[in-house]
Amino acid sequence: MFAGNSLTSRDARRNPIWWLALIALCLAIAPGELIAQTGSSSSQDSSSTQNSNGQKQQPPPEAGGPQNDTGPYAIPKIDPDKQQAKPAPPPAPKPTEGMPSYSINVDVPLVSVDALVLTKNGQFIPGLLKQHFRVLEDNVPQPIQSFGLTKGGFTAVLLVEFASTPAFQVSRRQFLYDALRASYAFTDQLQKNDYVAVIQYDMKPSILVDFTSDKQAIYGALNTLRIPGFSETNLFDALYDTLDRLERIEGRKEVILISSGLDTFSRINYDKILKKIKATSNVTIYAISTGFLWRNYMESRSTGLGSSMRNMDYLQGDNQMSTFAKLTGGRWYNPRFDAELPEDFREIAAAVRNQYTITYRPTNTKLDGSFRKLKVELVQPGTDKPLIVKDQKGKELKPLVLYREGYTAKHEVE
Repeated sequence: MFAGNSLTSRDARRNPIWWLALIALCLAIAPGELIAQTGSSSSQDSSSTQNSNGQKQQPPPEAGGPQNDTGPYAIPKIDPDKQQAKPAPPPAPKPTEGMPSYSINVDVPLVSVDALVLTKNGQFIPGLLKQHFRVLEDNVPQPIQSFGLTKGGFTAVLLVEFASTPAFQVSRRQFLYDALRASYAFTDQLQKNDYVAVIQYDMKPSILVDFTSDKQAIYGALNTLRIPGFSETNLFDALYDTLDRLERIEGRKEVILISSGLDTFSRINYDKILKKIKATSNVTIYAISTGFLWRNYMESRSTGLGSSMRNMDYLQGDNQMSTFAKLTGGRWYNPRFDAELPEDFREIAAAVRNQYTITYRPTNTKLDGSFRKLKVELVQPGTDKPLIVKDQKGKELKPLVLYREGYTAKHEVE
C-alpha cells in the first residue's frame, strides 16, 4: 500500500499523515470485531439460560450428577443426618355397620382370708409374719400379695332365738334365760368402736335395733324379750335373711348366733343355707348353743323312743351350729354353766379384734362360680415344715388356725 512512496518506513512513521491513516484503518476494523465478540457472549448466555421455549435450563444448585450440552441429570442430594420416614401403618378396618364392637377383659378379683391363730386355751398368738403363712386353694399354693394384723372395732349382728318351744313350756324360760344371759355377756364386752345390731327370730326374724355403738340401746332391745309369741324356730330362714342383709355392708362382719340349733318350719332347707353361707364373703359366724343344763336334766329323767328322738334333734342342732361356724372360720361354743359365758365372749371379742388378714390373687383365673376350698397353714419360713411355737417357758404349743373353709368364685355373667 505504501510501497510506492519514496519515503522509507522509518520516515513514514515520522510522518503525521501515516499515523492518521493507521488510526482510520483501526476505526474501520474495530466495530466488526466488537460485534463478533458481543455475538459470541450473547450466544454463550443463550446456551446456559432457558428461554421461554424451554430448550435449555440451569440445574438447581442442590442437584448433583453429571452435566452435558442437553441438560443435567438431577439427582437430589440425601442428607445423611436425616432418617427415612417409616411408612405409615395401614388404615384400621372400618367396622361393619350395625355390628357392635367387643373387647375381652378378664379381671381376677383378690381373695381375702381372715386367719385366727389361737392356743388350745383360746389365747391369741401375736407376732406372726407373712413368711409364717401358706395358703392353698384346692391344694395349690397361692402367692400372698398382702398381709397384716387387723385390729380395731367390729360390725356384728346379734341373732337371738326367742320362741315358745316345748323346752320353754316345760322348763319355764330355761332356754330364754340362757339366751338373754349370753346376749348380756356379749354386750358387756363391747367397746366404743364396735357396732352391733340385734335381731330376734321365731317364725320370722325381727330387727330390734339397728347398728349402734350405744350399749344402753342394746340392753333396751334385749329387755323387750320377755314373753315369746310363737313356737316355731325358723333358724335357716332367719340366718339366710341376716346374711342377705349383711351382703350390702362393706368390710368384715360377724354373726353372733345364740340358738338351740333347732329348725322347725323354715322355707329354706339345710342345703340352701349352706350354699348361702359359702357364697357370702367376709362374714364369720360364732355360734353359742343354749339349754345345756335342761338337756342334761331331761336326758337323765326321760326314757323311751320319744326321749331318744328329742336328744337326736338337739345333737343335730349342735352339729348344724358347729358347721355354720366352721365354714366361716368361726367357733362353736356349748357352755355348760353361765359362768362360762363371759370367758367365751372375751375370746370372741379378742378373735374379732385380732386377726391376720391375708390377700392373694388366685392362680385359677376361671370365673366359673365354683366353690374353692381353702387351707391356711403355719410353716417355717422357706420350708413346708410346720411352724414350732413355744410359750414363755419354752414349752411347745400346737397352734389352732381358724379360717373359712372356702369361697365361691365370681361367675363371669354376674
